[in-house]
Amino acid sequence: MAYLTLFLTAFAAATLLPAYSEVLLGGMVTQGYAYGWLWFWATLGNTLGSVVNGVIGRQVDRFKHKRWFPISEMQLHRARNRFNRYGQWSLLLSWLPLGGDALTLVGGIMRVPWLNFIVLVAIGKGLRYAFVLWVVLAMSGA
Repeated sequence: MAYLTLFLTAFAAATLLPAYSEVLLGGMVTQGYAYGWLWFWATLGNTLGSVVNGVIGRQVDRFKHKRWFPISEMQLHRARNRFNRYGQWSLLLSWLPLGGDALTLVGGIMRVPWLNFIVLVAIGKGLRYAFVLWVVLAMSGA
């Protein structure tokens, strides 16, 4: 059940919902859960949460002309230009606390092929969780 909680928290953290999976991950490390499984479930949940952002991004063109749509045409244009500067490789930075979720949203808007999207995001997220595990283990003396 604890791994499912980590998965769901990591999933939510990758979407636009406010959630912080690193805190839960750190607590679970200190409680003796298996590091490999912690890394796996956190990475999987966070990656799949980013896929939700990608799906939402792919729907932007359907709604961008609606009055209620929160992003202006100019903001979309700027986001596309920034993304095009580095292309799909920028998805490796989707782990960033500020802007990472937006990168996956723009990756969806730009229709990055799903396999590329998932692999690049998973690499970035996996490296982040490996780093978090390393820091927690180093600080706890384990």
